[in-house]
This record gives sequence, structure tokens and C-alpha cells, in this order.
Amino acid sequence: GFLPASQVDVGFVASLDTYVGQKFPVQVTEVNPAKRNLVVSRKAIVIQERKEAAAVFWQKAEVGQQYNGRVKTVKDYGAFVDIGGVDGFLHVGEMSWTRIRHPSEVVQEGQTVDVIVLSLDRDQEKIGLGMRQLAQNPWAEAVDKYAVGRNVTGKVTRATDFGAFIELEPGVEGLVHISELDHRRVRKVTDVLTVGQEVQVQVLEVAPDRQRISLSLKALKEKPEEPKDEDLSPGKGQQYE
Repeated sequence: GFLPASQVDVGFVASLDTYVGQKFPVQVTEVNPAKRNLVVSRKAIVIQERKEAAAVFWQKAEVGQQYNGRVKTVKDYGAFVDIGGVDGFLHVGEMSWTRIRHPSEVVQEGQTVDVIVLSLDRDQEKIGLGMRQLAQNPWAEAVDKYAVGRNVTGKVTRATDFGAFIELEPGVEGLVHISELDHRRVRKVTDVLTVGQEVQVQVLEVAPDRQRISLSLKALKEKPEEPKDEDLSPGKGQQYE
């Protein structure tokens, strides 16, 4: 029998080498005795099996259930995960407590991952998944670890027009506003800090519910003395206009 590449599986199969020597059920799709042609399809069987598995899933599915699934495709905004006959969507923001630029930093196609069901849309048959919920939230202990007034050390991860983000630990970043960089006026954040730099800062405010920590660099710097009156008076021989 001949099994076309397009009928091996539901999705695109880049290499058929892994199927050599395997045994699996197929459905006969074409018979031509005169030409001694027999065409079969594994895809038809897989589709039927997935329909049956999906029916069972939606009967028992509940938010909060955990599954071990296989990553099918990775997109710029997340990944689709097969959790046993049905595909769920794992958004990039639900993969890790740490900030990631692309889903491929966390998951790869074909990889098996543990996920939890975050949302179910039975009408549209859409499933929202999460991964980071299965790991401890680093913000849960932020109030105690980063109490107001405490001096902490972190690494500069980003510099913006309004300040610099400091990674205190994986998953926890704080912001040093540009006004908290120095006692003097700072025109550009990069005039004081550079990405990758280790720096000590002081905690000004902690808001774990919003996942925000305000930090200060100038709080650890000695404040320059105010100029005295005689320093402000005109020099000898000077006149006011």
C-alpha cells in the first residue's frame, strides 16, 4: 500500500524516516486492482481518534486541571500544545515569571511540558493554558525580601527614557526612575547606568499586587552641600545688570 506524505499525520511531516519500521492502523482510501494500486491514510485514523478524545475531554474539562502535553507549534506570541486529542494555547506571558522576548526561549516544538488549564471556551472550543502557575511566584515573598528602605543589588536589564529596570532575581524587576538616579539633573539614563551593570539600590516602594518595585540609586549617594550665601554673591568688581 502507498501512504502519501500528506496522509501520514494531521500536520506537516518534515521527515518520514522516523516512521520506517513502525506499525500503525491506516484507512484504505483508494483501490485500483487493474493498476495494482492501494492508497492508504493514517491521517484519517488520527483525525477520528482526536475527535473521540476531544469529546471525552470536553465532558470532563475543568479550569485548574493539569496535563502533560506536547508542543506542536511555536509562534511569536505563544505556543499550541496538544494535551491529548485537543490543542490548547499557551500565551508567551503565561510561560514564565521571568520576562522573555520569544516563546522559543522556553519551549521547542516536540517538547513535552506540564501545563494547567486557565480558561475554557466550550462554544468556540478554545483552551487557555499556563506554565508559570506550576512554579512558585517570586512576587509572593517580595514584600519581605524587598522591604522599603532595604539596600539590594541587581543587574540593569533595560534602559528607557524614563528610567532603568533592575533585575533583583529571576522574575522580579524594579524600576529606578530617572529622577532617582542622581541628585544632579540626569539627561540620559545611559549617562549613569549601562545594561548588564551590577548596581546597588535602595527600595522606595513595593507593590506585589501590581508586580512593581520602585528603586533609588541617589538614595545611596551623598547629597551635595547647598551653596552658601557668600558663594552666590557677586565677585569683587562684578555688578548686577
